[in-house]
Amino acid sequence: MRVLVTGGAGFIGFYTIKKLLQKGYQVIGLDNVNDYYSTQLKFDRLKELGILKSDAQKFNNKVYSETFSNFTFIRLNLEDKNSLDHLFEEEAINVVCHLGAQAGVRYSIENPKTYIESNINGFFNVLECCRNFNINHLVYASSSSVYGLNKEVPFKTSDNVDFPISLYAATKKSNELMAYTYSHLYNFKTTGLRFFTVYGPWGRPDMAMFLFTQNIIKNKTIRVFNNGKMERDFTYIDDIVEGVIRIIENTKKERVNYKVYNIGHGKPVKLLDFISTIETKLNKKAIKEFLPNQPGDVTRTWADVSDLVRDYGHEPKISITDGVASFINWYKKYYKT
Repeated sequence: MRVLVTGGAGFIGFYTIKKLLQKGYQVIGLDNVNDYYSTQLKFDRLKELGILKSDAQKFNNKVYSETFSNFTFIRLNLEDKNSLDHLFEEEAINVVCHLGAQAGVRYSIENPKTYIESNINGFFNVLECCRNFNINHLVYASSSSVYGLNKEVPFKTSDNVDFPISLYAATKKSNELMAYTYSHLYNFKTTGLRFFTVYGPWGRPDMAMFLFTQNIIKNKTIRVFNNGKMERDFTYIDDIVEGVIRIIENTKKERVNYKVYNIGHGKPVKLLDFISTIETKLNKKAIKEFLPNQPGDVTRTWADVSDLVRDYGHEPKISITDGVASFINWYKKYYKT
């Protein structure tokens, strides 16, 4: 099987590629390596996959891994339809794992145009390539943010998600609708994955795990929104990727063409308990600034993962204590702290 993974220099994309390579699949990674957060962190992830920064910096340049003979990488914008068409035409791709998107709830409030270009136009281009080049299965990233201010918990994929409270969430809801239409009209399989607060080593610097750890170590204040009265279904990266891989590998499984799954831990954690776990692992108290809720933020997330357990036998297991410890060990090593 030849798998195209978009967002290949991103957090989840990097881990997904690594796991696929270890299992022997032929993988093509794609990413535009934008500067939403540190490009050095993205290039360092690629370095772990055997891709040199000097080669990965060039756009539309196919780069071969020095570590994995079954991996190639190309730096490309999803909005560049001609280059994307050329890539699909050149590579005999069987499955597309589309993880490339402009991330971030708060950033979408300040920079909405970026989300339309990447998450709507870019996703449309991926769908068109899947249709025109006979792709067997499109697995794509959605988000728990689509649930908006849903008060019924845990969140079920059957819940109404017509009221997103950020443009980021709206683009992810749009992706699900677009995927449904393409599955219906052109008869190919699409599976959407609603990720719940992913964290772990090599994580994004704009996420709570990273920001809290960094500021506590540097004796800086951490901002605690909604006065700490928040809960998140924190899900460790290995649990996320295991679910993604199982869905990719079961491409030929008989089922309806269109499906959406939650991928979360299924056990929400109070924000203050999460911070306390970080403090314990660092053996250091945080300096907290309690603030009101931010626009676009939800108070609680909680995934019902029963569909994923039923269809793929996957249930996330890594505890918040073990997950936080792994992240902090990586952070100290990476930043030589």
